[in-house]
Amino acid sequence: MDDDVRARAEEAAEVNALFNALKHDSDAQVGAIMGPLMGENPDFREYGDEIAGVIAPVVQRVNGMNAAEQRERLAELAPERVEELEREDEEDDQVLPDLPNADDYDQIRMRLAPNPNGPWHLGSARMPAVIGTYKDIYDGWMLCRFDDTDPETKRPDLDAYDAILDAIDYLGFEPDEVVKASDRVEIYYDHARELIDLGGAYTCSCPGGDFSELKNSGEPCPHRDKDTETVREEFEAMVDGEYSAGEMVLRVKTDIEHKNPALRDFVAFRMVDTPHPREEAAAYRCWPMLDFQSGVDDHLLGITHIIRGIDLQDSAKKQRFVYDYFGWEYPEVVHWGHVQIDAYDVPMSTSTIIEKIEAGELTGWDDPRAPTIASVRRRGIRGEAVVDAMVELGTSSSNVDLAMSSVYANNRDLVDEETDRAFLVRDAGPDAPGAVELPVEGGPDAGHPPVHPNHEDRGRRTIAVEDAVILESSDLPAAGERVWLKGFGCVRYEDDTLVSTDDDLDVVREGAVDVVHWVPAETSLSTRLRTMDGDVTGYAEPGIGEYGPDDLVQFERVGFARIDAVGDRDDGSDGGTDGESADPSEREEVVAYYAHP
Repeated sequence: MDDDVRARAEEAAEVNALFNALKHDSDAQVGAIMGPLMGENPDFREYGDEIAGVIAPVVQRVNGMNAAEQRERLAELAPERVEELEREDEEDDQVLPDLPNADDYDQIRMRLAPNPNGPWHLGSARMPAVIGTYKDIYDGWMLCRFDDTDPETKRPDLDAYDAILDAIDYLGFEPDEVVKASDRVEIYYDHARELIDLGGAYTCSCPGGDFSELKNSGEPCPHRDKDTETVREEFEAMVDGEYSAGEMVLRVKTDIEHKNPALRDFVAFRMVDTPHPREEAAAYRCWPMLDFQSGVDDHLLGITHIIRGIDLQDSAKKQRFVYDYFGWEYPEVVHWGHVQIDAYDVPMSTSTIIEKIEAGELTGWDDPRAPTIASVRRRGIRGEAVVDAMVELGTSSSNVDLAMSSVYANNRDLVDEETDRAFLVRDAGPDAPGAVELPVEGGPDAGHPPVHPNHEDRGRRTIAVEDAVILESSDLPAAGERVWLKGFGCVRYEDDTLVSTDDDLDVVREGAVDVVHWVPAETSLSTRLRTMDGDVTGYAEPGIGEYGPDDLVQFERVGFARIDAVGDRDDGSDGGTDGESADPSEREEVVAYYAHP
């Protein structure tokens, strides 16, 4: 290879290495840049055996720079590649597609429209995650409107209103306005009256089955041509509660021969005998159907963009009939597919979760087995991790699957660096290996594992060894073999005793012994780890008692967990919770919720 080829190869390698390192925010690899280098410079191929040796020191030099130095050097050599990086960064930052016709509006105004018939399951998080993100992207406005106009079939849960607002806050968003549809019934009545006067609605007393037959055959209801005055009188009688459920409805007059029977003269108001659970709305018996109520609210509250499930396409078509009568412009609509979430045996259904709680199969909405926001929150998973995973699904009209592993990966990125480490020896429960207590001979008085392996400045934990330790039974070596107790040192298993040896860390570096976690037998804290598969019991190192509820720890080789409760220790010398027992199996000190590996 002559000097000219070598110089060109070195420069091309440096450009590719700089670009590769900056793009991936990591060290460049010789193998990763060989392909692009040869592709861009076909004349290098005859020197294939030599090129790797030429570019290796270039790559090493690039990896020795910090990111600012790399970007400055790339700007000197190939400014167009810096521009390429910036374009890719912009594309990566916007994971959601542009909203339709967004430039036509002075302000993007979107709404969350939860039915407060229970706290949110995990699938419900998709709406605030995406709409809240769009609000941030467009510097827009977000409404939370509780669609609570069904006091019977989807009966509101009085506790759910605050629970849902709390969930939105947990996910990192704040609505600009919150309204309850049940506070706006008089508004819906006024618009129904206007619609009647426009000739767009009529009262109907047909039994449901009879109307279905007429509708499906494209024949008009006999009440369709009532005079406006009669319709108005009968609607006022509905408002005054003079009819019972099923006796009278108000229908929107559409096209009785429409190709979609669901759109033919649909119901706008019906009678409900069951009082609304909210005291402020308990007197109403004439309630709007969701399509009418939601359509009116979207216009009056200035909504510009609606995101809803693809199964609600007919809702948009129904509402357009009402909008046409009033001369309103319909908002932009994005229809998306359903989201399914893996890892749970319990269906993602509000009614099913309620049934299982009432049957005692779940302890509550925050049971770790429940696919709910309350559950992942109690497990120590941050709302941001859920939002990022939901946003990554986009707004496709196809059904999408969310793997909880992506939520866990997001959360791990958020919490790993700040989370202290601790030891937990699992004894009983799903997949727990069991525990064994063994005396220890020799060695230091205490172990000193780091608080965090990447942050030596945060110090080391002190775990007094005393006379015996507890290990997971699967970590116990064969008789005569050695094992390294992390933070303590090397021990040999002899005659049911762990005997300290003089081995140093070289035996670990050489792979001669396994590194295991452990806890002291006398002062360890009995711990219950609540998981999606059931409770695991075991023993945590004593320092766990210094943590409070909501603190997150990583139990080494087990996973991240949120401390839920820490019991008060008795000051008696036996160390028991009630001053009667020093046996760790008889004292339950700590409850933690397992987050993820």
